[in-house]
Amino acid sequence: MSYIEFKNIHKRFGDVHVLKGIDLTIEQGEFVTLLGPSGCGKSTLLRCFSGLETVSEGQIFLDGVDITGFTPKQRKIGMVFQQYSLFPNMTVRQNVAFGLQIQKKDKAVIDEKVRETLEIVGLSEKIDQYPRQLSGGQQQRVALARAIVMEPKVLLLDEPLSAIDALLRRNLQVEIRKIQQKLGITAIFVTHDQEEAMVMSDTIHLFNLGKIEQSGSPEQIYAYPKTKFAANFIGHYNILEVEALKAFFPVESASGSVAIRPEAIHISQTAGCGPDAVELGGKIVGAMSRGTTVAYTVDCSGIEINADRLFSPNGGIEAGEEVWLQIPKKDILELR
Repeated sequence: MSYIEFKNIHKRFGDVHVLKGIDLTIEQGEFVTLLGPSGCGKSTLLRCFSGLETVSEGQIFLDGVDITGFTPKQRKIGMVFQQYSLFPNMTVRQNVAFGLQIQKKDKAVIDEKVRETLEIVGLSEKIDQYPRQLSGGQQQRVALARAIVMEPKVLLLDEPLSAIDALLRRNLQVEIRKIQQKLGITAIFVTHDQEEAMVMSDTIHLFNLGKIEQSGSPEQIYAYPKTKFAANFIGHYNILEVEALKAFFPVESASGSVAIRPEAIHISQTAGCGPDAVELGGKIVGAMSRGTTVAYTVDCSGIEINADRLFSPNGGIEAGEEVWLQIPKKDILELR
């Protein structure tokens, strides 16, 4: 049996069916991300696991024990939210120690565990400061320390980085992942940010309308989307209709659509490709710089295709110029 199991989980709020038969397993020590747009059910599943919401149908198991009817306290789970929710009148030390004090732990034990935990999150020097004296990133690390000091069986993170600026957010993604790996703690992370999910996860479960659309490693989810929704949500794929493409080359798909990554397409100013690729002629109708790459839009007889090319100060292609798009056949992915 897996460390965590969700079996046929349904959740209804009145007439609204939010979770529709979720079956999901998580191994001990794994970092799992529930990814998807707002309203898809990912945070609701997290709250059902924590005990903050009750399931309408189904069972939840933790380490072989059915915890479906347990209170949040009985589940021994740590949670970190988007809002830090620190006590403003308490120092960092006091905030982190609060849960241990509620459990009436020995003062010497509390002091040692607080110091050890603050060292793990890199805040030892801030131990006697108040939340108002800390940056947003430091406050979030205090919230993380407050959760992990309790030695929870599972750490739940519900969009904890959403309120933090982009640069600090990227740094905290790396730090949280390192801390999770160092402690070997099982973690479930909720986000709507696909890049964040790619950086942090062992496994991603992509949610759509209360169901799991696709599951896999970050590499599998990115390179091999199975549906239109997955291809649209992950990686900015070109979604092309088979009927429109048949004029250029034979292709089939059960759904009538295929997906092609922009970075898989080679833009050439001369025609000619090998037998393992197909070629479409077209005209540049748009270009957008993205730092290290330039995203080109190419009109191929009425079909607009996006293709990425590494930036070169001397190698740009002008709007209106004729080009050839060479696409490896292995990168033309059939969608179901």
